[in-house]
Amino acid sequence: MRTLALAGLALVLLATPQPAPAQGRPATCSRDLFQNEGALRRQQTRLTAAANADLATQCRTWREHVGFLQSSRSVFATCQSGAQREQNVAMMDSELADYRTLLASRCGKR
Repeated sequence: MRTLALAGLALVLLATPQPAPAQGRPATCSRDLFQNEGALRRQQTRLTAAANADLATQCRTWREHVGFLQSSRSVFATCQSGAQREQNVAMMDSELADYRTLLASRCGKR
């Protein structure tokens, strides 16, 4: 699936220095971005584990992943700026669109 994109994002996040809190940004941004990195890795593991599971398990995992992506997007939008923010928010938007399409086509009301 898009597990490789998540892995790539995790590598970008790890390699990117985080700026000091800018005016108007929550003081928790450094922590939030750090926790987001760990959550990203856990999500990658969960998605990989669900790849061969039954459809009900996959659908549940994908729905939970959509919730994670929404939360992750919010952290990026709030705590990053410039090109880094644009890239990460766009990646989350793309992932959200992909998983919503996947849910609609494969899971319906499950």
